[in-house]
Amino acid sequence: MPEVWSAEEDVDEERAQQLVRRRFSELAADEVTLLSEGWDYVVFRVDGEWAFRFPRREVVVPGTEREIAALPRLAEHLPVGVPAPVFVGQPADDFPWPFYGARYLPGVEATGRAVDPVALGAALRALHTPETLEAVGDRLPTDPLGRVDMAVRLPRLRELGVDAPELFAAAEALPPARHTAVCHGDLHMRQLLVDDGALTGMVDWVDVCRSDPAVDLSVAWSTLAAEARPAFFAAYGEVAEETRVRARVVAAFLCAMLAAWAAKEHVPAVGDAARAGLRRATDET
Repeated sequence: MPEVWSAEEDVDEERAQQLVRRRFSELAADEVTLLSEGWDYVVFRVDGEWAFRFPRREVVVPGTEREIAALPRLAEHLPVGVPAPVFVGQPADDFPWPFYGARYLPGVEATGRAVDPVALGAALRALHTPETLEAVGDRLPTDPLGRVDMAVRLPRLRELGVDAPELFAAAEALPPARHTAVCHGDLHMRQLLVDDGALTGMVDWVDVCRSDPAVDLSVAWSTLAAEARPAFFAAYGEVAEETRVRARVVAAFLCAMLAAWAAKEHVPAVGDAARAGLRRATDET
């Protein structure tokens, strides 16, 4: 587990404004406001119309490059908003890594808020189709972090102090994952945008890859209440029990990491939601 969440490059409103104005003279950048900040990225709303995303750590730069390449194609295939880059800032003396601006997607982070399970299931069904794989898959690595590899994930969960003997036993008996789809790769409540009950966007695609759909289906436990899960799978399509087990392990790992981050950064709403997701992922029989 990371011990330090601090940025290698700090970008505040003033620096973001300077970078946007220098690179894109067609944008006034008179109004720049913070939208969100995590351990990898910071995002600013610019002139009400654009969302600019800046890496905070060098390790995520390859993911930024994948986003720039893949998101315009993904946006054509999904029934939900995707931050497809319109403005791309190349590395230079004033900022060492690529960054990009996309159309601002309305809505707020879904943490602590209800998410329409039908819209979410339909969006993931579209993402995981062979047509999307054909359009985007050749640009993507195969599960580079081993998120659906139980030999990788279970030891990490134990390191995080998660104790779920029944789930772990079921996961240890799983066959190897099948990397059959384009996947978001890190989907949870902080990556979903909602507006007055509607699902408006999926953001933060730094981990987009070819993987087992279970990596994204984890959202059914990490984010959705138990009573919303049947509607989600009715919209997505039913999946095998092995996929559900793998998805629950991924959900438990994501929620344990989010809870650790929230405790360090004093974000109680994220901590509460992450602990609730962890209970759903590990307690289901």
